[in-house]
Amino acid sequence: MKKTIVIVWLLLLLFIAGGLFWYNDWVFSLPTPVPPNYKAVDPGEIIKIDLTVKDINKPVFLHFFNPDCPCSKFNISNFEHIYAKYNKRLNFVIVVMSSKTFTVKDIQDKFDLSLPVLFDPAIAISCGVYSTPQVVLLDAGHKLYYRGNYNRERYCTDEKTNYAKAAIDGLLAHNTHLVFGNLALTAYGCRLPNCTK
Repeated sequence: MKKTIVIVWLLLLLFIAGGLFWYNDWVFSLPTPVPPNYKAVDPGEIIKIDLTVKDINKPVFLHFFNPDCPCSKFNISNFEHIYAKYNKRLNFVIVVMSSKTFTVKDIQDKFDLSLPVLFDPAIAISCGVYSTPQVVLLDAGHKLYYRGNYNRERYCTDEKTNYAKAAIDGLLAHNTHLVFGNLALTAYGCRLPNCTK
């Protein structure tokens, strides 16, 4: 009898854990709700933000990151691969979006990179970003080229839908007719500034 109770109890715990995992996965597969006061920013618009970058003649890759967002955490290695491939051709900046306080060193340690780190929420508003992780790619004149997702899935492992790399390649090739679908442009992930869904 004790053995049966233990087995039933373990099966129940397993079922609950599986249900929570499935629910969490399902929640993060839904688009992030658009804030009521959201102002869209169209490609080609000049983004007026003050950035200290190494080379003002290079395009700028803004990585919007929330240290408490599971999607942002899953995306760190993907961002590191993109940085390794394109750091000689782009300026990279991490924009931290969190209601908690972090230091530049905290963020640089998470990425193991010495990149500029900004904490200004006005940058997200200027770029039309309302969730993390998101990419904003600006040309050398600070015109918006791409604002959207890294990938179609939260684990950022689907190389066929690596929208961030496609956008970078398009910008570097001066492709002004690159078109992305809804999976690239609809925000998924954690709402700003808190890690909520």
